[in-house]
Amino acid sequence: MHKRELIAPCGMNCNVCSAYLACLNDVRSKGIRVPYCTGCRPRDKKCAFLKKRCALLIEGKVEYCHQCPNFPCRNLKHLDERYRKLYRMSMIDNLKCIRQNGIGRLLVREEEKWRCPECGEAVCCHNGICYNCSLEKIKSRKKLYRWEDE
Repeated sequence: MHKRELIAPCGMNCNVCSAYLACLNDVRSKGIRVPYCTGCRPRDKKCAFLKKRCALLIEGKVEYCHQCPNFPCRNLKHLDERYRKLYRMSMIDNLKCIRQNGIGRLLVREEEKWRCPECGEAVCCHNGICYNCSLEKIKSRKKLYRWEDE
């Protein structure tokens, strides 16, 4: 089940991030060396991507970037473009979903989108691999942060 506290202010769904999934599934203990992260909000980071460039986030004046009068800002557009191209996700679409339908609807949508067809756990947005049941794929990949069909 995707957790609300793992939706970052910028719209990143940390529930499907490679570093979060690696930590959740403790892949280091299984011989895979990758970064670990528990998510922006649980680490008390406003946003790993945008915080240092956004006064509203630094000062805690917005919970999500869609609450900003400049939404989407240039920095968020740049991040979103990269994630759309490389990782098949859009922070801006996620934020629009939260604004229009609430966080609950985003969580349901994301859980459906990123569900592993084999085991039902989350598939990583950075490479399409399930860190629960497909560890051999992770071990054999040369480019861990790319989808196989690219």
